[in-house]
Amino acid sequence: MRAALWLLALFGVAVAIALFAGNNQGTVTVFWPPHRVDLSLNLVLLLLFLAFVFLHAALGALAALFDLPRQALRWRMQQKERAMHGALLDGYSHLLAGRFIRARKSAQAALNQEKSLASGTQALANAAQLRTLAHLLAAESAQALQDRVGREEHLKQALAQTSSREAQETREGTLMRAARWSLDDREPDAAMTWLRGLPQGAARRTVALRMKLKAARLTGRTAEALETARLLAKHRAFSAGAAQSIVRGLAADLLDGAHDTAQLQRAWMSLEPSERLMPELAIHAAQRLAALGGDAHLARDWLLPVWERQHVLPEPLKLKLVAALEAGLDSLDGAWLARIEAAQQADPRDCALQYLAGMACMRRQLWGKAQQLLSQAANGLRDAKLHRNAWRSLALLAEERGDLAAAAQAWKRAAE
Repeated sequence: MRAALWLLALFGVAVAIALFAGNNQGTVTVFWPPHRVDLSLNLVLLLLFLAFVFLHAALGALAALFDLPRQALRWRMQQKERAMHGALLDGYSHLLAGRFIRARKSAQAALNQEKSLASGTQALANAAQLRTLAHLLAAESAQALQDRVGREEHLKQALAQTSSREAQETREGTLMRAARWSLDDREPDAAMTWLRGLPQGAARRTVALRMKLKAARLTGRTAEALETARLLAKHRAFSAGAAQSIVRGLAADLLDGAHDTAQLQRAWMSLEPSERLMPELAIHAAQRLAALGGDAHLARDWLLPVWERQHVLPEPLKLKLVAALEAGLDSLDGAWLARIEAAQQADPRDCALQYLAGMACMRRQLWGKAQQLLSQAANGLRDAKLHRNAWRSLALLAEERGDLAAAAQAWKRAAE
């Protein structure tokens, strides 16, 4: 369609010229004493057009002639720039391939090319960023080659190139790489120092939080590591199961770091409500409180949310819960005794609940009921410690009522 329109326009122009030139009777007279030259107007217009075309071509040729030196300089700059980019790409290729010496040489070649370009009349717009990347490449290669002096030198020069506001992203990447190298060298304090240099937004990125978590764990800063793990869990940096496992482990370490009951209570209250509902943490906190000689009533308060869900707990956790409650049976109140009895009656075949109820009755000097429950539990318990405690308690009950034969048999089963 466009070609047809152009063809019609060409025909129109040809018709217009033909109409103008065919009926044009005008002449142009040129007086050059003593001569007189008469020319048709059409010929004069044609000569003027040809003169314009010739003059335009001549000026273009002169401009191209005088522009040759600049074109030659531009061509040389392009060749150097291409060589610089090629050296940088070769360096990263060698780095990925594990050829660290070649990677460092390529980075140095890129720096030399950039230096020669900077000495010219035209400087690159992204020269600072290119220098930073080349220094980072050289520093990465030096890190792989265990050349700490070379790494620190290139790192220092890379940071010097990122002082401008336009190079903020490059500076953040440089600081993160420096933190990673410090972690590789098992220097968590240095890694934390590098990470503190990041802006607030960059410090909350997943890659920075991962390094902060590792550094905090290596330096023993459990509270800071736990807070970082919570942020990573919110950012979905781990799967749900992995995040819960990491947070649970760090919270357990935080509880283990308490050296008295006051510190343990502060550590427990610093946990989030969802973390205090974790059965593993609640049981661990109660056991830790008992080990520090703390209040058994407080331990049972911590265990109450877990106890309310004890029917859905896996067997290993239920056994740990029973062991944690057993440690405070001497101060067991009526409300908890009622809870234990109600749970045992709701599930009369549960050996763990039979054992716990039997031990509670024994502490309350309910000998007959304790004898009945412990006898049922002793034959079904799979946990060695609880099984041994059940038979030992039965032996004590037998001695209490004077049945020495039953006591000897119970002691034998406990020893087995």
